[in-house]
Amino acid sequence: MTITLTDRRRRAGSFDWGQVRTVARTDLKQLVQAKDFWLPMMILGSFFFIIIPTILLVTITRIGDVQVVGQISQALDALPQSAQEQIRGTTPEGQTAYALAVFLFAPVAVIVPLTISTAVGAATIVGERERGTGEFLAHSPAGVREIYLGKLIASLIPGYVTTAVGFGAYSLIVNLTVGPEVGGWFFPTFQWWVMILWVLPPFLAICLSLVLRLSAKVRSTAAAQQASGLVSLPLIMIAYSQSTGVLFGAGYLPYILGGLAWVLAIVSLTRGMRSVTRSRLLGVAGGI
Repeated sequence: MTITLTDRRRRAGSFDWGQVRTVARTDLKQLVQAKDFWLPMMILGSFFFIIIPTILLVTITRIGDVQVVGQISQALDALPQSAQEQIRGTTPEGQTAYALAVFLFAPVAVIVPLTISTAVGAATIVGERERGTGEFLAHSPAGVREIYLGKLIASLIPGYVTTAVGFGAYSLIVNLTVGPEVGGWFFPTFQWWVMILWVLPPFLAICLSLVLRLSAKVRSTAAAQQASGLVSLPLIMIAYSQSTGVLFGAGYLPYILGGLAWVLAIVSLTRGMRSVTRSRLLGVAGGI
């Protein structure tokens, strides 16, 4: 019997990053062509990152010194002392706009990428079976580890691209509308960088590791999306509470919890890799 190079790789357990890039690139090309998917996601990102913040911040900074703004500014006294010390501005309008820009929209950077990446990941494996391409992928030169990582990267990229573009647009809006009220451009703050670069990535990885595992086990995209919603909602709540702690400056706790989240993400991704098998790509394995 002739042993091919692919068979030798599979038996030796070698790893090929070229196959990972091929799987990820193929999925991303299909995603770009699916306008019925990315167009609503783009509208969602624009709504949270641009439309709502612009309307709210412009209204507050242009509304003048009225009773409503005064009441909102008084409500800032309920914030933790560490958060109150961060608030800038000499007028009620400026202080209110600063607090809303820095603290109120914290969930935006968590909800949007998790929602988009989860939607992509939920259909990435079960969708292969529904499109009839699962058999081709199962017999491809790529091993199950390459397939899993390729699918993971293809799910992560849309969320990160949306975050990068949306976060950049949001930063520009905040600096243009709130900056003149507080003495110049100030956003993003250091706490926001901690949240974006340290807190969000591990929670996104944990969520996707669970979603990909579900996508490999269920029998339809609808079932995968329903199950992924149950998985992502608690993680969104945890990530939001963690991001709030980061923005409020809760000492070293955000760094410790972020580090623990990174460890959990690595373990979850490693275990999730076992969920992708060639039998499941062929649709002969049992569902959940």
